[in-house]
Amino acid sequence: MATSSASNVQDGNVFEDLSGIGRTNSDNPYDSLIDACSNHPTEIQARYTRHRETRNGAQKKKFISERSSVIIDPILYKLVHSEQYPGFTDNRHCLVFWARPPSDVRSLIADIQKQLLTVAPRLWLMPIECLHMTALEIDFSRTAGEIDEIVNTMSDKIPEITDYPFNHRARLIKPMLSYDTAAIALSFVPAAGESPPDERQSSADTYTYHHLRRDLYELSKSTGVEVASRYVVPSAHLTLARFVTQSDISVSEEDETPDPLKVQQLLDGIEIINTKLQDRYWPKDDQKIKAGGEWIVGQEKGLDCHKGTLWYGGGETVRLGKGF
Repeated sequence: MATSSASNVQDGNVFEDLSGIGRTNSDNPYDSLIDACSNHPTEIQARYTRHRETRNGAQKKKFISERSSVIIDPILYKLVHSEQYPGFTDNRHCLVFWARPPSDVRSLIADIQKQLLTVAPRLWLMPIECLHMTALEIDFSRTAGEIDEIVNTMSDKIPEITDYPFNHRARLIKPMLSYDTAAIALSFVPAAGESPPDERQSSADTYTYHHLRRDLYELSKSTGVEVASRYVVPSAHLTLARFVTQSDISVSEEDETPDPLKVQQLLDGIEIINTKLQDRYWPKDDQKIKAGGEWIVGQEKGLDCHKGTLWYGGGETVRLGKGF
């Protein structure tokens, strides 16, 4: 599910920072939240929580009160229905640094995707092997040649950036489904000392995922490239599914008017999953978090410097960083 800087429009949806943080004069856009939170992980987590809960509430209102239809990505639609659009290709080339989820998070996502299909059987699902969280987007919607030029400019720094989480380990917890009228994602928030794994001290959470994003931005800017990122809002998410038809919530195939009963079934299904996630995978007192309920970025794989037509998980790896 796409996010953006203060305001951005993609696929007909408007994305904005709902954490309550204003922008500072810093050249690094990630400094604003860290400064506003006095560098405190509990406050940073609270801002990520506020953003995703406020956004879910606003999107629920769009579905119910405003009776919004789902937003169909026209490019994904054509790729899915290739028999109707022979020869169509996605020409939007991008350059990103992706965090790849570890095996236990991937297993959790596979189970969630199966549950989502029971309430929206025609969802497009992100293939498990393509799952990713965008830690930093360098550029998007360029030509292949333009992206290759940026890669060449950054080439000396890419190994340091992709290996960076090996010694800067940011932990994410509290998985929850976030959604809008275009897509459904699994989101996390930065940890703040809750139930750390055996090999980790709670004090390690003072370095949060937002600090990691800040540092990746700084390292990338140091190469001289312009970081044209849409991913600045306080969100740590992986897109699980996108809507490619109105029929999952519409009256019928012919009548695309939203059916209130189907809409409610979809939203209830999401809420049921979120209740299970909170009950089974969120921190509880001093108990260890169940496998899949936390993710230390860099676990199993370092960052994936990825280029190409990657909007839906494709593209190619420029370099995969060292994992732990």
